Amino acid sequence: MIILKTPEEIEIMAQASKLVAETLEALKKEIRPGVTTEQLDRFAEEFIIARGGRPAFKGYRNYPKTLCTSVNEQVVHGIPSKRPLKEGDIVGLDLGVIVDGFYGDAAMTVAVGAVSPEAARLMKVTEEALYLGIEQAVVGNRLSDISHAIQRHVEAAGYSVVTDFVGHGIGRQLHEEPQVPNYGKPGQGPRLQYGMVLAIEPMVNMGGSAVRILDDQWTAVTKDGSLSAHFEHTIAIQPSGPARILTKL
Repeated sequence: MIILKTPEEIEIMAQASKLVAETLEALKKEIRPGVTTEQLDRFAEEFIIARGGRPAFKGYRNYPKTLCTSVNEQVVHGIPSKRPLKEGDIVGLDLGVIVDGFYGDAAMTVAVGAVSPEAARLMKVTEEALYLGIEQAVVGNRLSDISHAIQRHVEAAGYSVVTDFVGHGIGRQLHEEPQVPNYGKPGQGPRLQYGMVLAIEPMVNMGGSAVRILDDQWTAVTKDGSLSAHFEHTIAIQPSGPARILTKL
């Protein structure tokens, strides 16, 4: 069942989402060669709590940290550790926050120092795909119109969409119906309507789409070792016109 949010609920979600966006923006300034993903995690947790929020991921299905930090070939759900970032790495930062019982969720992939042109293009295409998906999130369209716009852009650039993980509805729960795949034919699935709040999140691999899960039972990596990028926004579908991006400052 897809839970439609009231205007008042969307405003609370906007507060949670704004704190997600502020935290990610602050984290970007902390990223440099030598910093560990564990240091980034600690920074994020302190930043959120100091502003009256609660980390959404910590303890979720026993996940141990506030942030997911996915470096290079890691696709999603990388657990922060003592691993220092190196010049030329790319790191996906995925973060959720709870404010007054409602969730916000977003992700971005960030360059560590100077990265290769190939890595920079992968990040650019992935972020573009996210915004092309969001453009389709309007009343009257169908859910798969979002999915199709993402897949078309990614594959036109010569990359692969990860099919094992999808976007999702969000509200009082981190993951609600509907699932929002990053692939599929247009014109399918439920019709989009005002009150739907979705987390749209393309995960894009430079090589093949296949992934595997590491022994920590969380970290997903590309099967072929190729680079992966991840961008995500929480959006609210409006009565008319474009979606409201809640996780954008």
